[in-house]
Amino acid sequence: MSLENKITRRTMLKSSVLSSAGLWVGGKSGLAESRSPNQKLNIACIGIGNQGKSNLGLVSSQNIVALCDVDESRTTKYGVQYPKAKTFADFRVMLDQMEKEIDAVVVTTPNHSHATIAINAMQRGKHIYCEKPLAHSIHEVREMNRVANAQNVVTQMGTQNHAGENYRRTVELIQSGAIGGVKQVHVWFGRPGGWRRYKRVVDRPKKPQLIPKALNWDLWVGPAPMQNFHSCYHPHDWHYWWDFGNGTLGNMGCHYMDLIFWSLNLKYPTSVETKGPELHPDSTPFWLDCHWQFPARDSMPPVEVVWYHGRDTPQPVLDLGGPKWSAGILFVGEKGMLAADYNKRVLMPEEKYTGFKAPEKTIPDAIANQRMEWVEACKGNGKTLCHFDYAAPLTETILLGNLAFRVGKKIEWDAEKMNATNTSDAAKYVQREYRDGWTL
Repeated sequence: MSLENKITRRTMLKSSVLSSAGLWVGGKSGLAESRSPNQKLNIACIGIGNQGKSNLGLVSSQNIVALCDVDESRTTKYGVQYPKAKTFADFRVMLDQMEKEIDAVVVTTPNHSHATIAINAMQRGKHIYCEKPLAHSIHEVREMNRVANAQNVVTQMGTQNHAGENYRRTVELIQSGAIGGVKQVHVWFGRPGGWRRYKRVVDRPKKPQLIPKALNWDLWVGPAPMQNFHSCYHPHDWHYWWDFGNGTLGNMGCHYMDLIFWSLNLKYPTSVETKGPELHPDSTPFWLDCHWQFPARDSMPPVEVVWYHGRDTPQPVLDLGGPKWSAGILFVGEKGMLAADYNKRVLMPEEKYTGFKAPEKTIPDAIANQRMEWVEACKGNGKTLCHFDYAAPLTETILLGNLAFRVGKKIEWDAEKMNATNTSDAAKYVQREYRDGWTL
């Protein structure tokens, strides 16, 4: 393909016009129309281990033009599978060298590097699919959403159940008034997460391990404080260290809280308070309870949302007659209740809803899966439903739970000013410092 054709194609894919189709482009509600909706995107995948492998496979119907990972063994392995893709360790080098060839980027890296990667790519006009949670800090979340809107790119946060039949039908039930106005929601995830369920490690290892030859550890650490390499961080367990992840709440909260945000049209909470074990300066808590308060939205009443993780089904759920599930959501309405998880939903008490007729569909079925929903939206075919305008307040709420726990007191949150009105202790957790050589 000639340079002239590449530029023409890139310009065509970025173009946006007003149309009656109402197609989303970018975090806000831009409108798009592609001259050739069936033309394949040129996609770069950054982070191709574990979840990244899955994301790569689910966009493989497009042109995979670049693979980037700090672990050379991964780029070598998948480079064989995608021989036309160029391989890189450093996303900055990839974007510099291939800026005119890449249309869209899939970001599947640890939380602490989401923002630096996504913002760099969006500033170059690239559409972004980014895994949850959107970023590591509230400031990063706001910046990602701001840049997405400024660049008018198509965005999607990776909460795969958002594209599922069960979540979409549950949203319709709640919004149709099947259980009446909802003033309280309980959401729980029983397991503390990953390796920590078996190895109750909280302190940083004092003895470093040998860095694997294929791994560029400096690039993996990226903007976070430098730490000695250890398997307690890489390849998966970074989730449970403040420097790199956001704990079980950050890892699982966006999946479960997503259904609540969507059903109840939530945005920013006005306050949050937590209960948990003693704060550790380095590692995240094994168990945690969070109470968020949200204001009224149009005809919907104020609502309290309560999160629990690290234990069995919470007693308040059982006291209400809720199901004894290992993880789930219980909407408490004025007329009844609705319990749901990833794959099922139950109106309660069940005898009251015998013969109940579900409302008509108002949310269209997804195009194959959440990744392809994003791909098609990039080409002007439909819209993303977990775009950054939606995903940013959801992620911010999750991060506020961790912030309140780390501050050790109830947080009164002023979303407009992005600060806690009742304490100055929160500021250091709203925006973090970056290691030398790294910026947004």
